[in-house]
Amino acid sequence: MEREVILSVKDLNVKFSLRGKVLHAIRGISLDLYKGESLAIVGESGSGKSVFCKNFIGLLDKNGWVDSGTIEYKDMDLAKFKKDKEWSKIRGKEIAMVMQDPMTSLNPLKTIGWQIEEAFRLHQDLKGEAAKNKAIEILADVGIPDPARRYGQYPHEFSGGMRQRVVIAIAMACNPRILICDEPTTALDVTIQAQILNLIKDLKDKYDLTTIYITHDLGVVANVADRIAVMYAGDIVEIGTCDEVFYNPKHPYTWALLSSLPQLGVKGEDLYAIKGTPPNLFHPIRGDAFAARNPQALKIDFEHRPPYFEVSPTHKARTWLLDPRAPKVDPPAIIQNIRNIKRGGVENG
Repeated sequence: MEREVILSVKDLNVKFSLRGKVLHAIRGISLDLYKGESLAIVGESGSGKSVFCKNFIGLLDKNGWVDSGTIEYKDMDLAKFKKDKEWSKIRGKEIAMVMQDPMTSLNPLKTIGWQIEEAFRLHQDLKGEAAKNKAIEILADVGIPDPARRYGQYPHEFSGGMRQRVVIAIAMACNPRILICDEPTTALDVTIQAQILNLIKDLKDKYDLTTIYITHDLGVVANVADRIAVMYAGDIVEIGTCDEVFYNPKHPYTWALLSSLPQLGVKGEDLYAIKGTPPNLFHPIRGDAFAARNPQALKIDFEHRPPYFEVSPTHKARTWLLDPRAPKVDPPAIIQNIRNIKRGGVENG
């Protein structure tokens, strides 16, 4: 069955002007987002995850611009939007975003109720008692206990986890079709992380949402993502279903990210760390952007940018190792162990 594409990005290039130089932040990304799915976008800090998604709601910094490409949504090309008036039809109403740090997203001088109602005033022309009742209902939806009392409180009276729930409530206030969660659990402890991820999962089902998770931690998305897109240096280097990327990764950068998971560390041994630093995007990148940090790099990796090679109809990776002419390179032992864990689980299950 063919899935419905809700948002389609084609050959998107985004640049920034910094100190008289031009930084090429997003380098020709194409991606289809399917209605009702959970897509996780993973990669190191600075790989372009947040910048990529900010283009969907017009939140690029003033020194950034879409240089070329299209972002198709409901017969509109969001890449062409320039004015806030245009974005007001999309931002909040159609596509909403939950930011990393709830304390910077909330106004410390306004009550929680006022901040949720602001979305109703702006987008739904809902005021007074009707807006208050709706705000209390949404606070209950996101798991805030005693929502009628909490409605009148200020952000500093909430814990970190509760503040994140409030930010999610504000994002949900206009019943968007797409919810972007930018590192929604970064500042929270492990038990609260799980609660927030489960909350987003429940809201997705209840409100028929399409969700995008932005994270640097592959471990966080294992239980919530349908598909994973791995980003490096402003490009998607591998994309596939959650199982494909976890248990049959093909790009050396995905191998490195998985090897860095603390859950896979061996007691008494140092945790794996990716050597080197990401490339400087002020300069044109020749070949595979990950080549300089890749112990398995081939000579061609330093000369030509690899195309996408299809692993399955749902899985592709941008690496020369998948070229039929390439020498056979086995993934690191830790990656093979993940496959064995999977096999063991299937056999025992």
